[in-house]
Parts: sequence; C-alpha cells; structure tokens
Amino acid sequence: MKRLTLIRHAKSSWDESGLADFERPLNERGKRDAPEMGRRLAAIDASPDLMLASTAKRARSTAKRIASEIGYPKVEIVFEQLFYGATAGEMFDAIRRLKSELSEVIIVSHNPGITDLNNTLCDTHIDNIPTCGVVRLELPVSGWDATEPGCARMVDFDYPKRKHPAAPSSD
Repeated sequence: MKRLTLIRHAKSSWDESGLADFERPLNERGKRDAPEMGRRLAAIDASPDLMLASTAKRARSTAKRIASEIGYPKVEIVFEQLFYGATAGEMFDAIRRLKSELSEVIIVSHNPGITDLNNTLCDTHIDNIPTCGVVRLELPVSGWDATEPGCARMVDFDYPKRKHPAAPSSD
C-alpha cells in the first residue's frame, strides 16, 4: 500500500501587478493556512518519505510551512520545475517513476493539474481542490510504477475553510 498526499499551494498575493506569476508570494491568509493544514496533517500522523513541490515561490513557501509542522526537514524537500504548470498526465508519469521503497509521498502543486491528477487517480471526483486543500490517497500497489488511473482510494479531503471540531478541553 502506498500513500499519496496532494496539496494545492496556499493562497497567493496579487498585490504586485508587474510580478511574474512564478514569483507571486503567499498572502496573509496563505501564511496562516499552510501551517494550519500542516498541523492537521501532523494530527493524523502524516510522515512522508518524500516531499515534492513546484519551484514557484508560493508552492515553495507552502511546502516549507507544512514541512515545519509535520517534522519533515525543509532541506529535504525536492523542488521540481515539472510541478509548475504540470498537467495531470505529467504528474502521473512522475509518480510512476518514484522509487518503490517510498511508502508515503506529498506533492505540492497548482491547479488545474493537482485537481485533475486526483480525478485521474481515484473515482472520487473533486470539482476544485481549493488553495491549501489536502487530498490523501491510498494506492493498493507495491510499486509506484504499478499506479493506474482509478486505482486510488480517497481517505481524506481537507481544506482551510472546512470546520473541524474544537479540541477537547482539559477541564
């Protein structure tokens, strides 16, 4: 069994009109949401063997903030140009090339590719993974090269605006 977590980058800023899309930073909401989603992943014991992310500034920032919360070393995040503007097919091919010994992988990327990738991998269709949305999938394969369209099962779909029950009080 393999686990794959798909994350859309957190909310980015459009404040600087002349700034290239690739260089857009996170806005204040994105800076809040990424650590929150990281804490939610930590609460369910996410422990990736590999974290891959787009090289775009907003995706790099999202990945680093989430890594800090789940205890993944930021220096070990692999930033791949491929994941900036990648189609679902390009990301799917990258997944099939992952080393078999990796059990759990996180990918931080962009829409529409990340949503389309989810819809390629599993039969639980999502119209749109919102910014900083997290989809956790289980793939019943022994090696990533055996990944096929529709083979995954969605085990969780979370996003910043989704309401979570309050933590139990310590009274």
